[in-house]
Amino acid sequence: MGLSEPKDTAASQAAGAQHSTQPEQEEEGRKLRRLQIMMNMVMSVIGQDPDLTIEEAAELAANAKRAALALFPDKEFAYDILYKPRLQRLIAERFRIQ
Repeated sequence: MGLSEPKDTAASQAAGAQHSTQPEQEEEGRKLRRLQIMMNMVMSVIGQDPDLTIEEAAELAANAKRAALALFPDKEFAYDILYKPRLQRLIAERFRIQ
């Protein structure tokens, strides 16, 4: 019985830790979905709005970065390797920039 007690205690501690982080994980998931939707919308506007100027596209990209960093303040490097190249490539293709 002495051996099962630490396992039960460890299991209950792990379960308790899981419950305490579940709301945090759910919040992170919501913020991630919000970011993905926002980036999809920004890329859609840049790619499809026939009246959009290159200055407006650059402003949209800059505002998207600010909004992403407001959601995930310590993830600028991740933004720079995930979204920045996509936006740059899209703007270059859209406005035929080399």
